[in-house]
Amino acid sequence: MTDDTGTTRWLFADQLGPHFDDGGPLLLIEARSVFERRTYHRQKAHLILSALHHRAADDPERVTLIRSQTYAEGVATYRDSSHRDLDAIAATSRPARRLVEKLGLSTIHPERGWFTTPGEFQAWVTGRGDKRLLMEDWYRGVRSRHDVLMADGKPEGGKWNFDHDNRLPPPKGETHLPVPTPWQPVEDDIDAQVRQQLDEWEAQGIRFLGHDGPRRFAVTRSEAETALDDFLDNRLTLFGPYEDAVLWRDPFMAHSLLSVPLNLGLLHPAEVVARAEERWRADQATLASVEGLIRQIIGWREYVWHLYWHLGESYELRNELDNTVEPPTWFLEASAEEVDAACLRHSLGYVRDLGYSHHIVRLMVLSNWALQRGYSPQVMNDWFRRAFVDGYPWVMTANVIGMGLYADGGEMATKPYVSGGAYLKRMTDFCGDCVYDPKLRVGEKACPFTAGYWAFLDGKRELLQGNHRLATAFRTLDKLTDRAALVEQERRRGHSAP
Repeated sequence: MTDDTGTTRWLFADQLGPHFDDGGPLLLIEARSVFERRTYHRQKAHLILSALHHRAADDPERVTLIRSQTYAEGVATYRDSSHRDLDAIAATSRPARRLVEKLGLSTIHPERGWFTTPGEFQAWVTGRGDKRLLMEDWYRGVRSRHDVLMADGKPEGGKWNFDHDNRLPPPKGETHLPVPTPWQPVEDDIDAQVRQQLDEWEAQGIRFLGHDGPRRFAVTRSEAETALDDFLDNRLTLFGPYEDAVLWRDPFMAHSLLSVPLNLGLLHPAEVVARAEERWRADQATLASVEGLIRQIIGWREYVWHLYWHLGESYELRNELDNTVEPPTWFLEASAEEVDAACLRHSLGYVRDLGYSHHIVRLMVLSNWALQRGYSPQVMNDWFRRAFVDGYPWVMTANVIGMGLYADGGEMATKPYVSGGAYLKRMTDFCGDCVYDPKLRVGEKACPFTAGYWAFLDGKRELLQGNHRLATAFRTLDKLTDRAALVEQERRRGHSAP
């Protein structure tokens, strides 16, 4: 395609798919300052840089990759050498959008890479009047408006969700689900060069979180398509039933592993939804699994994207439970070897070794622990963004501030996602090799999550007692004969590794 506009498109590292490319010259910038300002997981840094360098290598005639100290320096270098205008597509975070505006690009195009538009979301919000925003209502509306898993205006299968079918505990006696090992890319010279660059940066004083490791996620369009095929072919059917279960030796289970290529912009959510629906209509996957996947993508993923903008920048500062504890170093550094509690040890091990865990580990172990211990929601929001390979401001803000830590006072969830050891024993196999007993709340073998649950309710009663969904829990708390001993036990435990 001939470019006669005199304009080059500047793409960020999460805008690398074909739907961001209109055929003209492209600019990519690798800014070292990004990794100097914050301590990112080593594998996340590798993924981002590998994705940038692969995109440039795929089309060297059109793509210019500039390595600079800052984005601003990279833009200035390109402008000075090319004498071309730059345009961009609206970035996915507020700081990035402010930067683009400050640099005076000729045009900033509307968002791309989403199933729904900001206008569609705003119309939905306006139409609700005074009713609270609920993801379930948003999801049903999106399916209806876009004719996803619908027949004659009604949901396929006669109901909107199949959560009842998608809540199986892990299969007893098994260490892995009976699915093939997920596809993994074969690293190439670009990956080796990026790894060497990161080694050099570390030698120069740039810190990274976690361990280095083989690249497990797609960073090119072709790899992303392969990863999607692999999931649809091998794991989609078991994804639904076991999406909330955990087998600690099987960190990936039947999950899609598509969050990285989706968040890099290599896959469009519409194509994932269409391909999954095609599998069900071809009788190659169960409706429960397909609906569960589509719910995650056009329900939850789109919802938290729109909420990032709708709720405003002040949302990130919410702290309705007055939690101000600075998370201890062993947690922030994912020092799993310092932890005896099996669920927390394995969960931090996933962060350290993979920069990844699926949503139940993130919500019901890591966030649950942080909520019980009163960790600062702002520090935790920053940590999740840095420590996870698929973490970005737009995706983590509502998930951490709202869902995980209930710091918004209930805008995202009708009650805190806090639980004791009973839930973890039912839905995971963590408890099997643990030194603690999930049934005990006081004593040497008392489960830190079970004890922490009751201590949390005791400590936050004044703030939460008006929540009707916790009424039964508070009545039970009042009946605990060892309540005083439990609270004192947890006070003594403090913030040492359990």
